[in-house]
Amino acid sequence: MLLAAGISRRWGEGNKLLAPIDGEPMVRRTAESLLKSKIRPVFVVTGHERADIEAVLRDLPLSLHYAADYADGMSASLKSGVTAAAALDGVLVCLGDMPFVRPETFARLAEAYTGQAAIFPTHDGKRGNPVLLGRSLFADIQRLAGDEGARTLLKAIPEQVAEIAVDDPGILRDIDRPDALRDTLDA
Repeated sequence: MLLAAGISRRWGEGNKLLAPIDGEPMVRRTAESLLKSKIRPVFVVTGHERADIEAVLRDLPLSLHYAADYADGMSASLKSGVTAAAALDGVLVCLGDMPFVRPETFARLAEAYTGQAAIFPTHDGKRGNPVLLGRSLFADIQRLAGDEGARTLLKAIPEQVAEIAVDDPGILRDIDRPDALRDTLDA
């Protein structure tokens, strides 16, 4: 699932997910990378500026889901995505503001899944995103509130969380402010 519902409060003017990277909107670049991994189905959770986000993704083979309560924070997006993925054994949670994650990283996470509560990628010993969340967490995710992600849940069950080392610095690069985008493009 690709989370693309946030308000981009730290970005300033405009919606960061629509900011161009190499001539295409950030969220589209992220979606295309995910689609190159062959992971299916791909759910996209929209919210803030829904019409604009959906317009830049419309021609891609995605399933769009609107989180009407997106202003409540990350938990609203996660709950919407987990509801859409209810029939699956797990869900790969990708962030729309992480356009530099490589397709092979998505695939490695999916291949490593054997029923763990979660799998994080690591690069140079640091945990990054996306994270694969197992079905065992779906009910607990539905009880989250506010701008809370699954990290709180995972801290309570460290023995059920796996890590997989990847050669992908993109897992550590999220774009929250315009200067981060400039720094990333310069790197």
